[in-house]
Amino acid sequence: MDEKSKIQAEKHLTGTLVLSVFTAVLGFFQYGYSLGVINAPQKVIEAHYSRVLGIAPLDRRATNASGEDGTVPSMQPWDGTKGTLAPVADTGEDLTTSPHILTMYWSLSVSMFAIGGMISSFTVGWIGDQLGRVKAMLVVNVLSIAGNLLMGLAKFGPSHLLIIMGRAVTGLYCGLSSGLVPMYVSEVSPTALRGALGTLHQLAIVTGILISQVLGLDFLLGNDELWPLLLSLSGVAALLQFFLLLLCPESPRYLYIKLGKVEEAKKNLKRLRGNCDPMKEIAEMEKEKQEAASEKKVSIRQLFTSSKYKQAVIVALMVQISQQFSGINAIFYYSTNIFERAGVDQPVYATIGVGVVNTVFTVISVFLVEKAGRRSLFLAGLMGMLLSAVAMTVGLVLLSQFAWMSYVSMVAIFLFVIFFEVGPGPIPWFIVAELFSQGPRPAAIAVAGFCNWACNFIVGMCFQYIADLCGPYVFVIFAALLLVFFLFAYFKVPETKGKSFEEIAAVFRRKKLMAKTMTELEDLRRSEEA
Repeated sequence: MDEKSKIQAEKHLTGTLVLSVFTAVLGFFQYGYSLGVINAPQKVIEAHYSRVLGIAPLDRRATNASGEDGTVPSMQPWDGTKGTLAPVADTGEDLTTSPHILTMYWSLSVSMFAIGGMISSFTVGWIGDQLGRVKAMLVVNVLSIAGNLLMGLAKFGPSHLLIIMGRAVTGLYCGLSSGLVPMYVSEVSPTALRGALGTLHQLAIVTGILISQVLGLDFLLGNDELWPLLLSLSGVAALLQFFLLLLCPESPRYLYIKLGKVEEAKKNLKRLRGNCDPMKEIAEMEKEKQEAASEKKVSIRQLFTSSKYKQAVIVALMVQISQQFSGINAIFYYSTNIFERAGVDQPVYATIGVGVVNTVFTVISVFLVEKAGRRSLFLAGLMGMLLSAVAMTVGLVLLSQFAWMSYVSMVAIFLFVIFFEVGPGPIPWFIVAELFSQGPRPAAIAVAGFCNWACNFIVGMCFQYIADLCGPYVFVIFAALLLVFFLFAYFKVPETKGKSFEEIAAVFRRKKLMAKTMTELEDLRRSEEA
């Protein structure tokens, strides 16, 4: 047996394992598609809303690639004013309220996806344990199919309500899937491949975003006739995942540790690993089972009330907040709008460019995370995003004076995405898993997931209002937040690469002791001065 064959045998990369992982990460593909699909057809959907609601359409200078005659509508650079009304016939309606109604419905269409994810994220552990990993993924696919049907039929009813409901139901699916998929993938993967296979979910997300952006071009599906099909197309991935899951084995770890089904666990291990002795992994599972039994499960309430977990919980929540409030979802949700206001002639193609860069640097980040420390990459990513946000603001503010500033804004957006994928994108999920041991980990992951989805909702709901209010200065807010996140990470986030939970806990204890000592010294100094 040559060296390559030995490595292959050691890693146990089999057809069944490839099928199982591919099938599972289709859930994250749907998440990415749902995240990106709402961006490109913004104007055509808003125009449809205005017709259904009988109100004046907004001119946000956000268009889907080109006008009906194939030309790009003329527009002025963003001057900081609010969205203006397009000329309409006198209907006797109070037009001053029209932009606010349309903005509200559009913001709900974007952000209800996150509301669904926020609600369902707390139930991931329960449904995964009650049904098993594979059956749980099968059942929750019903939500995805139902949500996509609602959006696909939007033109046959009150479109704004059907889209909002469809996005909410799809969000329920994605909230569950975003917990079940990494759970299943980590449990079926051999140790030598666990890190590489575990990063595929991020690649699936950015691939979904990219495909949604390409299909959103007006000459494909992003037009007035086909936009319901565009919004509902991830239902195809849901159907594919549903049928492929019927071929996937249940997680051997779940069968052995949770259900105690030793023979069934051995059988599924052989399917996943091929011709190999399963006893070594069975022994590892037995050890894990004993460790889990010896450590009490920690509830969400205990996680917040126990001083033992206080610092780790704060770090876990702050890295999630920094991921979402960095402004990255503002780019994903509204990049076409931002490029339009930056004076880019073909904004949708620039948005697709963002998706390509996002995908490429997600692949690169897989290797960077393995070689460099989590903390250093997280800090580098935050600082790079901060500088990019400042450059983006300068470009937008000076655009009316210098036409070439549109290129500054565009390059800044690309750099913003690159630095996000270097650190703040993938690392928060790594760190949350590494900060907690077996007992508090499920509660910590549920809380972190809820926090992430909640912040996602806030950005999706509020960004359009803030953009209309602040004009070209909108990314100054994100720059200020990024500075706060950088300082927090510099002083509070520990390096977790290659460290056990005990070593990470020791770091937190040292930080706590130092803080206590500094407080005591300060009190002593004040008493002496008095």
